[in-house]
Amino acid sequence: MTAPPKNLIRREGGKIVLLVIDGLGGLPHPDRAVTELEAAHLPQLDAMAKASSVGRAQILPVGYTPGSGPGHLSLFGYNPLEIDFGRGVLEALGSNHALAPDEIAARGNFCSIDGAGVVQDRRADRPSDDECRRLCAALQAGVTLDGAEFLLLPGKQHRFTLVFRSEGLGHHVNDNDPQVEGKAALPFVAEDVVSERLASLATQFFDQARTVLAAEAKATGVLLRGFSSRPALETMEERFGLRSAAIAIYPMYSGVARLVGMDVLDPGSSLEEQIEVAKAHWDQYDFFFLHTKQPDQAGHSGDFDAKVAALEAIDPAIPALRSLGADVTMITGDHSTPTVHFEHSWHPVPLVLESSRTIPVADVTFDERGVLRGDLGTLPADSLVTLALAHAGRLDKFGA
Repeated sequence: MTAPPKNLIRREGGKIVLLVIDGLGGLPHPDRAVTELEAAHLPQLDAMAKASSVGRAQILPVGYTPGSGPGHLSLFGYNPLEIDFGRGVLEALGSNHALAPDEIAARGNFCSIDGAGVVQDRRADRPSDDECRRLCAALQAGVTLDGAEFLLLPGKQHRFTLVFRSEGLGHHVNDNDPQVEGKAALPFVAEDVVSERLASLATQFFDQARTVLAAEAKATGVLLRGFSSRPALETMEERFGLRSAAIAIYPMYSGVARLVGMDVLDPGSSLEEQIEVAKAHWDQYDFFFLHTKQPDQAGHSGDFDAKVAALEAIDPAIPALRSLGADVTMITGDHSTPTVHFEHSWHPVPLVLESSRTIPVADVTFDERGVLRGDLGTLPADSLVTLALAHAGRLDKFGA
């Protein structure tokens, strides 16, 4: 059960804050025998853990590796396995483009691709945001699709969103990203008849993009994934009685928040500024979602020391987060990104929940092995909002 019966939900009660540390969890490094969290000096997170309930969040069913979109939907109290969507809709919504019924969106990466079609760098050496905007403008002007319109929405660094606009487009088309370097981009193939035209349009875009970008030093091609239309979902207010706000720097995370009806606030450029935004809007909302990205980026790069440093950079902001005065403050991740793995993994992520109704364990630490000593055990992530409602005094008793 991902949401409680609506007759149990109280419209009034305490406030809830959820901080998602992207890619939080890790695995022991073979040369160090500890994870990134275990290696990091995190006095503030450890102090919070000792005053709270701790455990682990199982983001998706055991063995499933979560993408960022499904991971966040699960943390927001939805079952991603029951929702037909791809990353494209989240990127579009995150760029403040409300996807229309005749539109299909895909997440795009600029990449380095050679003359044989082999991907040499999936992120094109991470161009600047200004460079991304220039590249998108070149493609917008230089690509023409048969009988369809398209729109390019620049994102951060190598990321962009591609929106196809035409009647009767199905969205069940595979990603062309091979997920590793040294392999050719995959051909677009429709999974059903209604999606065949989208596969053709995506192929046209890919081929023409290579021509337009041929003279570029790094960004010589594109990778597309997560083709999606917009699913209809209950809002957080309809589902949980929570007026909700998202304070996230990267557009995709604002997109998944918009998908569930959160208001998206201007986040500033740091976690400290995000906390100040929450403080400034404190009386307007019941639920605040904050997000920080850097540990996940280091995990994908396989840089153990960089991930340790990214975690340590978050720690000084924790007292300000706690001082917001929420009745419930939760910190966890949307998935693990171990540096030894270079990608997301299926492992549960550490979880800390602070409220006046917890059972603290004095010797816990906020890391993969430390939280095993806490009282929460391993919980399905889609139950966390319901648990937070209980801690916030927002749920009535079930039954007589």
